[in-house]
Amino acid sequence: MGDALAGNSAVEQARRFNEYVGIDYIVLAKLDADARGGSAISISRLTGKPILFIGVGQELGDLKPFSKELIKSILFGP
Repeated sequence: MGDALAGNSAVEQARRFNEYVGIDYIVLAKLDADARGGSAISISRLTGKPILFIGVGQELGDLKPFSKELIKSILFGP
């Protein structure tokens, strides 16, 4: 589980966490607060693990299954 507000430090955190504990997949929260979700792509590439969900709001229903189209619209607009 990563926080989109962490930016590039999230990449280093994920690298270390994967090295010591191992991760199976990626969930990135708070994309509604800041559009620096590009770190999720970097984390996925670094660890070789898939992004399963991204959080785009405060409610449970705001946890969305990851898709290329969704992350592209969040990062670059519709």
